[in-house]
Amino acid sequence: MNESGEFIAGNFTDDGLARRAKALACTAPLQALDENKGALRWVKADVYQLAEIALRTIDQVTISMDFDSGANQERVVDHVSQFVALQAPERAAEEHRRVAQHVLQRLINVGTVDRSFNETIGSIDRGGVYRRYGFQFNLLVERAGIDGKIYLRASDEAINVLVGALDTDVESAQIAAEVKLDSLIKRGRLAEAKLAAEQARYRTVQYGEMLRQLLEATSRDIRAVDWEHEVPELLTKALAHIEERYDFEHRILSNISEARDRSDEPLRKQGAAELVTIVRDCISRHMKLQNRLLTARSLYREEQDRQQFTELPSRAVVDLHGQVLTPLLDLSLHRSLAVSGGFFRDTIGVEPPTVLSLESLVSRLIRPAPERDLRGEAVAVPDLTETRETAAFTMEDWAASDALLDLRSTPRQLSELLVEAERTAPTTAALLLHRAVNAFHPLVGECVTRGDSRVLVGVSTGGCFELPRFGGDDLLLSSVPIVLPADLDNDSTSPQDVFE
Repeated sequence: MNESGEFIAGNFTDDGLARRAKALACTAPLQALDENKGALRWVKADVYQLAEIALRTIDQVTISMDFDSGANQERVVDHVSQFVALQAPERAAEEHRRVAQHVLQRLINVGTVDRSFNETIGSIDRGGVYRRYGFQFNLLVERAGIDGKIYLRASDEAINVLVGALDTDVESAQIAAEVKLDSLIKRGRLAEAKLAAEQARYRTVQYGEMLRQLLEATSRDIRAVDWEHEVPELLTKALAHIEERYDFEHRILSNISEARDRSDEPLRKQGAAELVTIVRDCISRHMKLQNRLLTARSLYREEQDRQQFTELPSRAVVDLHGQVLTPLLDLSLHRSLAVSGGFFRDTIGVEPPTVLSLESLVSRLIRPAPERDLRGEAVAVPDLTETRETAAFTMEDWAASDALLDLRSTPRQLSELLVEAERTAPTTAALLLHRAVNAFHPLVGECVTRGDSRVLVGVSTGGCFELPRFGGDDLLLSSVPIVLPADLDNDSTSPQDVFE
């Protein structure tokens, strides 16, 4: 509001809010794992914290990433299965592995066309208008390594989910994480220092992944990358950054070793040893990153020579006037009709070709991926029409229908039950008819999953009934007990007697 009391929409413009909305959107797939775990029919997943398993999976993939390869899927599943086993040690090892595979597939988003997640976020532009955008992102992706094998790689969004931030400058975030790590070590707070060290390692991986994508794009097409201004400046800053981080991390390593040797507590020594492993891994990654940076310019020159002097595929072009029309005019009418008919049939055709040409296919495969808009496309506001809400069945209707369908002793016909239900309430009769129709082909698997002890079964009697509001084929309804295979091993019941 201004001094005159007028509303100023521009005051709500906040880029930080949009970044936090994107950070929250990246966690939506992880939250959906726990929200939908009740729908898993092959396992009772209530004891598993699937979001925590997803974080463990992303963590394992991230620390296994390298320039030339990523994380082996089988090894990731083996490692995560051990974490799953800690949540439910009484369950079978096969179930632990299947849960780990299920979480991994959901993070890859198997089953979709482009394997991307799409969330709707909003932001207020400079004009004060609130707009919704489709935010598209990936968490884990499958990429081919230099050896031709398929590896898993964590996206920037996945790494940001681990460290709890989004759209943060990688270099600044890593410097801050390492300064925090050094301070925690000097104060002896090794538990918090371990978390800071892991965050610094995640940032190291993210920084290396950014440069790897840059070099990979250069290998595909040098024109897609600005090697005149942007990349040389980035390489210079990256080399200076690595040199500073290398010295800083060695000082941190010395402080950790000193804290480990000075302490007499076993837990403190163990925590210091874990910190030494993490910091040494960061140093090793920085050394590999430095090696790639030093060879980046030579890679650019090699790719420039290769792409510039590669001969373009050539194809002979038919001269329609000299090679087709002129010889055709020298022929007789009878012979020219056969030649011209064959020419137009082969060149035009009556149907489009079912297979792309090799040239078109190769150009599509090597085409560099288009850069995604950070905000995505604007989401259109749907034009919704009001619909009439159908009357829901009340708890009294369910209780009355349960009492009528409690047919444990004697089966009864649907027509008789409908007559009794009509005396109670019209909605009770409608509910009973609905449940009877579903009993004609019962979903036994769902009943077993819910843990029901009985299932309602309907069989056609061959007759018909006619009531004031209902009519059709009559059914014979009965409530049948469910006997599981485990129960069959404990008694003499035969498999044919699963439904008594």
